[in-house]
Amino acid sequence: MKTVWKFYLVTLLVILIDQGSKLLVHFNMQMHEEINVIGDWFRLHYLLNPGMAFGMQFDIEYGKVLLTIFRIIASGAIAYSIYYLLKSKAHWGLLISLALILGGALGNAIDCVFYGVMIDGNVIPNSPTPWFHGQVIDMLYFPMVHGVYPEWIPSVGGNRFIFFSPVFNIADSAIFIGVVIILIFQNKFAAHESKMKAQQAVATEGKS
Repeated sequence: MKTVWKFYLVTLLVILIDQGSKLLVHFNMQMHEEINVIGDWFRLHYLLNPGMAFGMQFDIEYGKVLLTIFRIIASGAIAYSIYYLLKSKAHWGLLISLALILGGALGNAIDCVFYGVMIDGNVIPNSPTPWFHGQVIDMLYFPMVHGVYPEWIPSVGGNRFIFFSPVFNIADSAIFIGVVIILIFQNKFAAHESKMKAQQAVATEGKS
């Protein structure tokens, strides 16, 4: 039990950094204000995200509530998975990845549940209640490449583009990093799991 808290502390650290950065931006920047951090390619840009990634929403009255409840349930499942996988002696890299994902999920869930009540102007317009209808604060912006689509590309030819255009936050980053680590090292994690099961089987046979 003492060991599992080390991974939950990673989750807590992500939440603290995420919430701290969001509140610093809220109290020190105006909506849509932009500050160059490193040249033109790394900026702070204060935005509010009313729904899921890239601003997508459920087009029903209590869609935001359902989304937030889903996030909380998913977070509980991930938290339990960390505890269960630790007992199963899963690879520490997998547990760290899940802790990052959990921290990111809870970081954005906090915005959704409380910010509509705590922060003036944050609640989604025309919401039935400010609870569970807060908007997620985004601020990290990396418009690294500006260009124009070639004319021969259908629909978008001649239009300007920016790479990378989405504005996101620390919680989103933690989720992305956790998922990428799992995808890159999934074979290593699976091999470790197989090794642990083989060792457990040998130990069980030795006792019988």
